[in-house]
Amino acid sequence: MRPSHEQPDERPTVTKPKEWAAGLPGVAHALEYSLGQTSVPRTATTLLAINQPDGIDCPGCAWADPTPGHRHRNEYCENGAKHINDEATSRRITSDFFRQYSVTDLNRQSDLWLNQQGRLTEPMVKRPDSDHYEPISWPEALGLLAGELKALDSPDEAAFYTSGRVSNEAAFVLQLFARAFGTNNLPDCSNLCHESSGFALSETLGTGKGTVSLEDIHHADLIFLVGQNPGSNHPRQLSALEEAKNNGARIIAVNPLPEAGLLRFKNPQKPRGIAGRGVRIADRFLQIRSGGDLALFQGLNRLLLEAEDARPGTVLDHDFIRSNTSGFEEFSQHARTIAWEDILAATGLTRTEIEQAGDDVLRSERVIVCWAMGVTQHRHAVPTVREIVNFLLLRGNLGKPGAGACPVRGHSNVQGDRTMGIWERMPDNFLDSLQEEFGFEPPRAHGVDAVNAIRGMRDGHIKVFVGVAGNFVRAAPDSDATEDAIRRCSLTAHISTKLNRSHTVCGRTALILPALGRTERDIQATGEQFVTVEDSMSEVHTSQGRLEPASRTLLSEVAILCRLARLTLDGKANIPWDQFEGDYGLIRDRISRVIAGFQHFNRRVVRPGGIRLPNPVNEGVFPTPAGKALFTRNAWQMPEVPEGHLVLQTLRSHDQWNTIPYTDNDRYRGIHGGRRVVLVNPADLARLALEEGQLVDLVGVWGDGVERRAEGFRTVPYPTAVGCAAAYYPETNVLLPLDSVAETSNQPTAKGIVVRLEPAAGE
Repeated sequence: MRPSHEQPDERPTVTKPKEWAAGLPGVAHALEYSLGQTSVPRTATTLLAINQPDGIDCPGCAWADPTPGHRHRNEYCENGAKHINDEATSRRITSDFFRQYSVTDLNRQSDLWLNQQGRLTEPMVKRPDSDHYEPISWPEALGLLAGELKALDSPDEAAFYTSGRVSNEAAFVLQLFARAFGTNNLPDCSNLCHESSGFALSETLGTGKGTVSLEDIHHADLIFLVGQNPGSNHPRQLSALEEAKNNGARIIAVNPLPEAGLLRFKNPQKPRGIAGRGVRIADRFLQIRSGGDLALFQGLNRLLLEAEDARPGTVLDHDFIRSNTSGFEEFSQHARTIAWEDILAATGLTRTEIEQAGDDVLRSERVIVCWAMGVTQHRHAVPTVREIVNFLLLRGNLGKPGAGACPVRGHSNVQGDRTMGIWERMPDNFLDSLQEEFGFEPPRAHGVDAVNAIRGMRDGHIKVFVGVAGNFVRAAPDSDATEDAIRRCSLTAHISTKLNRSHTVCGRTALILPALGRTERDIQATGEQFVTVEDSMSEVHTSQGRLEPASRTLLSEVAILCRLARLTLDGKANIPWDQFEGDYGLIRDRISRVIAGFQHFNRRVVRPGGIRLPNPVNEGVFPTPAGKALFTRNAWQMPEVPEGHLVLQTLRSHDQWNTIPYTDNDRYRGIHGGRRVVLVNPADLARLALEEGQLVDLVGVWGDGVERRAEGFRTVPYPTAVGCAAAYYPETNVLLPLDSVAETSNQPTAKGIVVRLEPAAGE
């Protein structure tokens, strides 16, 4: 029998999807949620400080901030306000709570219920012979974890996971500890969301990061928004797109669903966003089939080559191609072999639709392509991003103002974590710098990513799992396999601010180590500290909490990791953990000597707006082995879907951040009071002989012979692309096989799950 948190919702109320985002309703919902969590004074404190030069970096998405002097006093979105006040909640979890609820009891509760219980306030331990967490002192808790780590036969029997919530300082300390301990097992949330972007961009451009700034967005002629939903997942992007539109840009939205934020935006900070119609975002909407983006850009690239044939010397940027790229001739020959019938089959678009988009490209001197997980979570995600790079290279849309590649990260400091060394396969030059700075030999063998960490726990090779922020159990694919793997660990430990599923699905011994949040003051031996973060556009700035800590018992992530490192390493490597804990500026001094671009870090980062890290592409430098940007040849691919099946993409609701729903509503899509719904095109419902509101099971189709079933979902007729369906995660993660990953990057393919819909028992 399924746990109660997986039971079908009551029949939700379904209304027509919204055709615009934000406006006064966005303000009202932000305040309603915030004031439901905490007081008016605390809400005012957080909202007036969020995303300000001397304030709190939003713990939500990684969209860049306008330059100081150009920021609104309320520089946040609806979801940012909800997210920061979800952390600033006045609700508290004490030891009495854990005496009342066993781990089994807690695992029966929904993700929403767990989150709504409030902030964790003291360290807790679940012993091997117990079904309850009980209080434990900090010295005992960290001593228990350190003892378990030291008892391992190999450092590689431990894995250290992070989400994008951690600061640069905490991320640097964590990777330093893990490598001094002796392992590169540093899986992170990038493995699950944008790993494909990093692999493709590194291969073709020599850097895994995007190349654009906010100023580039504002002054582009044409912007593609591919596989993303800015209205819910990074709403402040809409303000940048509004400015681009006011400056004359055209926008092409490419997505299987017509999301409200892709259609029209009513900026609540401007009069026409309150009383007027706002601004139309997408000039053109290409409703593509899930997984069709590779074929779309192959079609656009073929059109550009054929236009050059017809008008030699007027379409492609031959000077740029000749001076800055390699492999053009081979790419050109291959691109002409992609058949139009295959392009149209994969995209579900007409040739006229693609040709009209091609005409927009030909009229534009400066083009940006933005993309998110609708692109990266497919088996052929890396070839898709490589094809996007081909598209940008053809007309020299890299390294010049108003143009470039823009992977939109979905979590505040996920890019900063990678910059700080949170990666299982950091290059030798980074490890060499660590060795020179700290005097120990870092391990050189690659560690495990998120998927391989699960395999390692399943197979008994990884015995201790340490999670720093995040909710690994619910973020990971193949829920049954992940939960079974976690339970095989001898010890799991989570450095967390709030309760989540990862505390209820745990090892034989489990620790909850409660940490300060970004909203809270962090006072150490040398006084009040600030931390730093890096956004999607490589801008690094400070964040400093304003609220008193939720409990006097809380420690910062930096303090927890430094104390753990000191206890575990017993003086191995000459690393001043006590000094790092007392003064984060000393950590930044070391970062400045280890990582390029951070020279004089302490002095530069406190300037209003912080610093922007250099991107070699914008200097005309492509640090690939060839010393140039690489054109690539990418074979045409599309998902194989048997008759009677659909391609399912998992997605977030509007009232959700990452794995945690804040309510059971998704007002932009018109879903109220339930999450176990599947959005299906009406034509597909008719073809499959299913009725509106029918209760169905989603059954995954995969070649390993294991039936993966998500039970009890209501069908909702929705204007998705024909042949495609959508449902919320993490409820549908059970359908995603652990071995269904992107080529090269090993990223789970959560946007390309082949399913059939079966009437539920009793229907």
